[in-house]
Amino acid sequence: MALHVEIDDLFAYAMKGQWDEVVKIYKRSPVVRKAKITKSEDTTLHTAVSVGQTDTALELVEICEEDILELENAKGNTALHIAAALGNLRVCKSMISKNQNLIALRNLNGETPLFLAALHGKIEAFLYLHTLSNEDYLVRRNDGDTILHAAISGEYFRLAMSIMREHPNLADSINENGLSPLHILASMPNAFKSSSRFGLFDRIIYHSIVVDELKEETHDIDTYIKKGNRKEEEILTYPQNYKTCINFFGMLFSVFQVTFSKFGVKGKKKDGRTDEENPQRKSSPEHGTNQFEGQQSNDDRFFPPNYEAFILFFNVIMKVLLIILGIGIWRINKIERKKKLHMWAERVMDELVKHTTSYKFYDNTGWDPNQTRGGGPISPISEEFALPNDPASLSTTSSSFKNELKGKDHNETGKRHTPILMAAKMGVTEMVEKILKEFPVAIQDLDSENKNVVLLAVENRQPQVYNLLLHSEILKESIFRQLDKDGNSALHLAAQCKEQRPWLIPGVALQMQWEIKWYKFVKKSMPPQFFPRYNAKHETPKEIFIGTHKELTKEGGKWLVKTSESCSVVAALVATVAFATSATIPGGVNENTGKPLLLDKAVFGAFSISSLVALCFSVTALVFFLSILTSRCQEKDFAMDLPRKLLLGLTSLFASIPSIVVSFCDGHIFILSHKLKYAAYPLYAALCFPITYFLIAQLSLYFDLVWAIFKKIPQRSNQT
Repeated sequence: MALHVEIDDLFAYAMKGQWDEVVKIYKRSPVVRKAKITKSEDTTLHTAVSVGQTDTALELVEICEEDILELENAKGNTALHIAAALGNLRVCKSMISKNQNLIALRNLNGETPLFLAALHGKIEAFLYLHTLSNEDYLVRRNDGDTILHAAISGEYFRLAMSIMREHPNLADSINENGLSPLHILASMPNAFKSSSRFGLFDRIIYHSIVVDELKEETHDIDTYIKKGNRKEEEILTYPQNYKTCINFFGMLFSVFQVTFSKFGVKGKKKDGRTDEENPQRKSSPEHGTNQFEGQQSNDDRFFPPNYEAFILFFNVIMKVLLIILGIGIWRINKIERKKKLHMWAERVMDELVKHTTSYKFYDNTGWDPNQTRGGGPISPISEEFALPNDPASLSTTSSSFKNELKGKDHNETGKRHTPILMAAKMGVTEMVEKILKEFPVAIQDLDSENKNVVLLAVENRQPQVYNLLLHSEILKESIFRQLDKDGNSALHLAAQCKEQRPWLIPGVALQMQWEIKWYKFVKKSMPPQFFPRYNAKHETPKEIFIGTHKELTKEGGKWLVKTSESCSVVAALVATVAFATSATIPGGVNENTGKPLLLDKAVFGAFSISSLVALCFSVTALVFFLSILTSRCQEKDFAMDLPRKLLLGLTSLFASIPSIVVSFCDGHIFILSHKLKYAAYPLYAALCFPITYFLIAQLSLYFDLVWAIFKKIPQRSNQT
């Protein structure tokens, strides 16, 4: 009974944060150290580590026996699993120093502490655990994912580079779904610049930011141990606004350094390599031969070498101006992190492609590497990567894992998307280009539906990838003639409409317009009669386009009608007022001559012209909107006719509204006496605010129309 009381007290003290009392109970009662105090079967040590009570956890570790440290919760996690997932290096060091067996223990998912550290991107904890993990089987969990899979899926690219340096063979590792790390990276288009969409100001910021040279994590674990033993408050920090000043002076120093290096004040590397996106980044002697260092020849420059200092100085000035103009340091930091992510992703991609042996050791046309076309197994999952908690059962588990893969249905484990096919589908242009450069044979890869890289790029509306393939020197005409299993050519797939709205343009009607542009772009990219007219179902591309775009055409027609009705009401109101105004002459006319009495007044001329302009443009707008309302809204009408009418109608409406306001103000001046007319000017200015608000609210639609009409190749959205 007393034991239950102590366990209840232990739970109460832990929940209230009274950890001193918890330590006292642990010291006086060895029995409660094994007690699981939560529904998830956590011990008090689990709980202390989970809530970040590092000092308490260290005390509890010193008190507990070795076997208590191996206690697991409902998920099979020991306290070391939790410490590794949270990156608590001090607790990891303390627990392992007391019980080395903790490193090899797995949870219910087959995850070791090392794997969880990689999964959550805890670099310090990972590097420490890695120095103590001598067995290669610790890098993989039950579903076949390795630590490299985990690091890449979490976008921890710096950690991924460190993993590949120690385990280059993991670049070819596959999980139970047949996915390699390169597959995982290909499914993350937002990690690459080609799939990122920035506005005008964000693009300026992106190109103005100078990103420091990307450095890999050191494997000097003593440094991390010292860092882990330091208390958080002892680490040097400074306010965020100081960081801006420090970065600014750092960039000024870089400008000074680069400028004077041109005059021989500071030595420069002979090859003078620089990063295309970061002019200040140069290969240092210690990094010049690093396998992870990006290389760029002088021939790849976008500017002569002597322009480097000027461009760097321009980047500094642009960043300072953006901060002064109120863009915000938070926004700049966000884009800077994005730029670093893009650069790291490319470096990881380069290393994965460099170390892959897929195109060297088996016919990689999308077939699972665990199964050849003849049915004989080719096993890249070696015995050292098995998944057991008990190393003694290593070979048994590995064999069962491979047999499970081989026993699946042929359609399920047959042809899969290879990395280049997945990259083409997701729009990762950099990866498609890199793989084709290193392995031109990859262009022959096919998926389970007999689609190659061209068909997937067309089907998934990836203009950048398709453009790259069009201008690639290694592609042959036969690649563009490829047909899928249903006999569909690239033009048939371009004519198909799916549920998602892929184009970076709002409005259903404009989506329909870009669907037509994409279809015509693919059709015109090849010579006439290049694509087969019929597929296996005896359907032409035009028939497929009309049939699959019925709903989109219907929705686009409704949107246009609703927009035109709303705008036509405003246009009719302006036309009515403008007609009444233009027919009324302020001050009357001379009975003898019939001329207006105020003809010599300058304001009278402005009144006459503005009222006439308002009448003409409002009537013009009304005509265009009525023509849209009476249109049949067929598929071909969305290509140019309907968007152009809407654009002209909005242009006329936007011109008529300010004109009618100017006409009113000019005519109203004649009504006021000489003493009151100056008091009316603020009222005239106030009248402009609602008009301005209306125009600004509609400008986004107007600019979208202009962009959609004049953009030759549609641009895909970055939403995946």
